[in-house]
Amino acid sequence: MNTQSASQLFAGLALALMMPLAVATQVDEAAIIASKKDGSQWLSNGRTYEEQRFSPLDQITEQNADKLGLAWSLDLDNHRGLEATPLFVDGVLFASLSWSRAIAVDARTGKTLWSFDPQVARDKARDACCDAVNRGVALWNGKVFIGTLDGRLIALDAKTGKQVWSQQTTDISKPYTITGAPRVVKGKVIIGNGGAEYGVRGYFSAYDAETGKMAWRFYTVPGDPSKPYENPELVEAAKTWKGDQYWKFGGGGTAWDSMAYDPEMNLLYVGTGNGSPWNRELRSPGGGDNLYLSSILAINPETGRLAWHYQVTPGDSWDFTATQQITLATLEIAGKPRKVLMQAPKNGFFYVLDRQTGELLSAEKFGKVTWAEKVDLASGKPVEVPGSRYEKETIVMWPSPFGAHNWHSMSFNPQTGLVYFPYQEIPGVYRNEGKNFVKRNAFNTGAAFYDTTEIPREAVSGALVAWDPVKQKEAWRVPYTHYWNGGTLTTAGNLVFQGTADGDLIAYSADKGKRLWSFAAQTGIVAAPMTYSLDGEQYVALMAGWGGVAPLIGGDASLAPGVGNISRLLVFKLNGKAALPPLPEKVATAVTRIPGPVQASAADITAGKQLYGTYCTVCHGVGVVSGGLIPDLRKSDDARRAMFQQIVLDGVLRPLGMPSFKDSLKPADVQKIKDYVISQEYAAYLKSQEPAAAKATP
Repeated sequence: MNTQSASQLFAGLALALMMPLAVATQVDEAAIIASKKDGSQWLSNGRTYEEQRFSPLDQITEQNADKLGLAWSLDLDNHRGLEATPLFVDGVLFASLSWSRAIAVDARTGKTLWSFDPQVARDKARDACCDAVNRGVALWNGKVFIGTLDGRLIALDAKTGKQVWSQQTTDISKPYTITGAPRVVKGKVIIGNGGAEYGVRGYFSAYDAETGKMAWRFYTVPGDPSKPYENPELVEAAKTWKGDQYWKFGGGGTAWDSMAYDPEMNLLYVGTGNGSPWNRELRSPGGGDNLYLSSILAINPETGRLAWHYQVTPGDSWDFTATQQITLATLEIAGKPRKVLMQAPKNGFFYVLDRQTGELLSAEKFGKVTWAEKVDLASGKPVEVPGSRYEKETIVMWPSPFGAHNWHSMSFNPQTGLVYFPYQEIPGVYRNEGKNFVKRNAFNTGAAFYDTTEIPREAVSGALVAWDPVKQKEAWRVPYTHYWNGGTLTTAGNLVFQGTADGDLIAYSADKGKRLWSFAAQTGIVAAPMTYSLDGEQYVALMAGWGGVAPLIGGDASLAPGVGNISRLLVFKLNGKAALPPLPEKVATAVTRIPGPVQASAADITAGKQLYGTYCTVCHGVGVVSGGLIPDLRKSDDARRAMFQQIVLDGVLRPLGMPSFKDSLKPADVQKIKDYVISQEYAAYLKSQEPAAAKATP
């Protein structure tokens, strides 16, 4: 539903008809560089190559932000997470939806101009660790580029949405995925991939924007040592790996999200991810830094050659990726201007590097960090706490695989000198699988991820943190009860915008963190807002839709925000008068059956729990507690429960996104998983009866 008034709609249509649709034709390097000063357009993922997500627009300010209102909204046919930041040029908004779909929307009318569906097979979600999401598109010379969950890079005509070319960037026989937004540098489309949890080898590639021909590819970890190295940088990298089996596990190091570019230095900065498996004791017995896992790489975008690297987490054993946003800025450090690169990765340290040389300038904890004491500036390496690699004992530590800061976008305001990012405090549990580790067609962590239990609500929290990168200290903080809050936008109006897990879009003052305005979006928000100017008015736009790994993986803590997914494009302006339709009243579902205890042995239920944790948790939730995006198996009706074997092994629900696991499970295994699900259903029923039983006790 579009919530504009009829008069607004007709006026917008009339204006649109008078103007030629010259969509994205002028987007090139010069235009993206020029947009740093002209905030009217939003041409690249982080607005400019610096990825600051700062807008110089100042029509909306801290003085009038309380007058913001909904200009219009667009309901979207989307039921999974929305993580993209829309792009804006020449009156058109471009964005991506789940399942790698793309849309173009008239920013005056809210009308969809075109939509594109690459027809990704829904069972491909089995290879996606963190929902069938997509973080955005790229624009260049009249084309829109999008990466797909099944590994394609597709160029679309920006005016029509018709496919211009398509390249399969991954080996389709392996569990690669693409969820990140492409970037276009020097006429080349840069794209990485994901899948390290499932046992792939990371790389990122450059394709000619006009023809789709691959220009170069950079592998992030060494492969089979009996074969020639694909890029010369791997010769040195191989010296940091131990044993002769690491390449059989894939290695990891996937570049699934962050990139930035410095046109003056002609350097492309790419963040790489975790090892495969997570546990270094298994993939590289005997230690080693394992280059280029969890690293920031500076690459010449024309040749694909490495200029320098900095490894954020050497020998990563915790899923501490360095794929979080990379932001470029000029800071005054020790009385001199320094061109720096900043990152707040999963591991909980905020890093400031010289972006020309890769020299570490500073690194400090920005939250609860127990795995390392500090980062030694001389060596550039963290000083690890003894036992943090869980070689012998199970440990509980902070951060967790969710990260102290995950992919959610951060922003930098050059006027306040502060960086704004969503912080989250979540404990992680790690156990060395040791000799029990086997490579599966599922999560391969080597850290007993299948043992994961529900995280208590009281053990997790979130915050919006304003960080001073020069002083390396917190300037202010807004605490949140929930984690997995959205990315940020900051503007010259002394504003910071952020959406939250419990469904509010909020504006704060950028200098002090004072709450100025909020809007109830009716859905949890994970994406970052953006802003643009059209016909003399400043707008703020947001893709609102709850999703991603936290609500997907479920558990009591992920349900705490109490929201579902209502996918919309929301657009705001000063004195906007539109409104969202009221939420439907919740209707209590009738109890169709009273569960009973499962008729299975304790050994079979325990085995079922492990199998469920290995193959089912990442979609259906830890402890069979769904996060709301995927059906809760404890609540399956009798007919579906009776088809458990056919669903899991034969894939009868493949069109709905439920793949077949015949390549990994046997009928006896599926029965054990079913027994475990039934046991959890009965446990939940008994828990629900506790208050009534307590009241009945004299």
